[in-house]
Amino acid sequence: MIRPTYYAYQTPVGKITIGSDGESIVRIAFGDQILEGSCGPSTLTNEASTELLQYLSGKRTSFDVPFRAEGTEFQLSVWKEVLGIPYGQTRSYAQIASALGNAKATRAVGMANNRNPLPILIPCHRVIGSNGKPVGYAGGVKVKQFLLDIERSAVQ
Repeated sequence: MIRPTYYAYQTPVGKITIGSDGESIVRIAFGDQILEGSCGPSTLTNEASTELLQYLSGKRTSFDVPFRAEGTEFQLSVWKEVLGIPYGQTRSYAQIASALGNAKATRAVGMANNRNPLPILIPCHRVIGSNGKPVGYAGGVKVKQFLLDIERSAVQ
């Protein structure tokens, strides 16, 4: 039986805790967090950490590590839409809501992003306010801006 594991890794944006169910990455949390399972690195969390470090240094634009998010049907639809935002581009919460067929669901899109269990892998940092500014992010707005800046500089 494969056991869930988690481990906190040091990155340029501070510690990031990565959780695995043994087959997929199922959680990424900013800071040193306690997640389900035993604390200790695994092959999968190490692989995710390596890919995240490559991304944070501008050397990776997509992820190969297997990941799986659990959520409501609406959350999953939002995260699927967010996964479709190309590297280096952004969309507003209103644009995501419209793409899902409900222009009035802007706040619900924001709440779904707030509950994203896999920030960076599911790039909710690419979702910004209608005014073009980064707003709300689990790692803080400074981290969100840092991630957006990495992507913008890599595509220029």
